[in-house]
Amino acid sequence: MDRIPILQMGDLLLVTIQVDMHDQLALTLQDDLTEKIQRTSARGVLIDISALDIVDSFIGRMISTISALARIMDGTTVVEGMQPAVAITLGELGLGLRGVRTALNVERGMKLLQLPAGDP
Repeated sequence: MDRIPILQMGDLLLVTIQVDMHDQLALTLQDDLTEKIQRTSARGVLIDISALDIVDSFIGRMISTISALARIMDGTTVVEGMQPAVAITLGELGLGLRGVRTALNVERGMKLLQLPAGDP
């Protein structure tokens, strides 16, 4: 079965999606990530989607769900590297990724994860 690697960097987790996402892979990532958050007590998750050209409504909801689960487990999620076409598609689908912080690149995403949860 395909899996997306989840790297631990201190108390943060880094997920770099380098393959086309299909529904089963998205569900597997969601399960793997919530298990790793619980096991490592990670306080932040950075999801790099810069390689994704297309994000459908299912993948968009999965990203929102991961963020919600991380919040429940006292963590923050930042999605970085979103292509303009992906942002437009998510907007057209009405998926605002509520509760998900976004950043232009990994460096900015890591800085966001260093801020307290209420800061912009």
